[in-house]
Amino acid sequence: MTEKRSIFEEVSDADAATANAPTTGVIDKAASHGARGAIRAWLMVLFAMVVVMIAVGGLTRLTDSGLSITEWRPVTGALPPLSAEDWASEFEKYRAIPEYQLQNKGMSLEAFKVIYWWEWGHRQLGRVIGLVWALGFFGFLLLRKIPTGWTGRLLLPGLLGGLQGAIGWWMVSSGLTGTMLDVASYRLATHLGLAFVILGVLTWFILKLGRREADLMQARRSRDGKLFSMGTGLMHFAFLQILLGALVAGIDAGRSFNDWPLMGGYWLPPEPLSLQPVWRNFFEDAGLVQFMHRTAGYLLFIFGIVVWLRARKSANTATRAAFSAVMAMMLLQMILGIATVLYIAPWHLAILHQFGAVVLFALILRARFLAQYPLAQSVRGAA
Repeated sequence: MTEKRSIFEEVSDADAATANAPTTGVIDKAASHGARGAIRAWLMVLFAMVVVMIAVGGLTRLTDSGLSITEWRPVTGALPPLSAEDWASEFEKYRAIPEYQLQNKGMSLEAFKVIYWWEWGHRQLGRVIGLVWALGFFGFLLLRKIPTGWTGRLLLPGLLGGLQGAIGWWMVSSGLTGTMLDVASYRLATHLGLAFVILGVLTWFILKLGRREADLMQARRSRDGKLFSMGTGLMHFAFLQILLGALVAGIDAGRSFNDWPLMGGYWLPPEPLSLQPVWRNFFEDAGLVQFMHRTAGYLLFIFGIVVWLRARKSANTATRAAFSAVMAMMLLQMILGIATVLYIAPWHLAILHQFGAVVLFALILRARFLAQYPLAQSVRGAA
């Protein structure tokens, strides 16, 4: 039994150190931590590569290069044509599709090589991303460095990446037959939408791995449930706007009705439901598709203001700042969108507008994360 002490007895330095030593629960054991920092860095590399992939995909679309490779060869396609015979064979395959016959008839082999390299680079970057994911995932798995509960989460980006490759070919195949000069716009929207899903998953995991599990559990007790729900709504709304932007890109609708705020001198585009069956107008009519994208942009901006005003009531400085960054980026993105329309969608403005969507989406996810897991701050408000 321990010896009783007087309540007035001084505590020794050793006893004080023992009393002040922090206690750790199961969640703080080293075995459960894994290589959080290394895994987070790996995910950051994947995030950057996906951002570049989205930009290269946009440039591939703007240069009309997406149909230059008419076959899907996930493994052997990694090698480009290496001889004059190989180039002639690839060119002959391209000359058999509608885009060449109806739009690019008479194209030279040298001009074909330019669009071929764009599409090949796009596909090759996808292979490299898959390789970087596989090396990282299986490397951490074999070394048993994955934190407890994270194996399935880290597997998810790889599975989505594989699905993205299949959807990419499903998209390209829509432009290889019939009278199509481009890929189907709804398939392009699906392809871009999944890219943003992958980007969102990576962003959320990077944010979660940036703090200890114990800190996240503690922060969750101070969550702003209402603001988190509004941030979730803003995220979904922004995602919808991104899909509508893909529809605009898919049919080059941004190069029609290049005045603002009117469209061809009117608030509504002329004959918005002229195609039959009617549903085709929502994917193929340039005026209606651009009108939907504009209208959704206005509504998204208004909802963004509502969310921002609600966020200003937050007691957490970092959370308020995060939603203010979202609002600032949303304003910049709207200005970029208007400029893209007024200048008839030149490639540099179109890509900048697309990159703005990436930045805005990531900022919304960060603000939503901080509403769910607010940073600890002092009474004075310093984080």
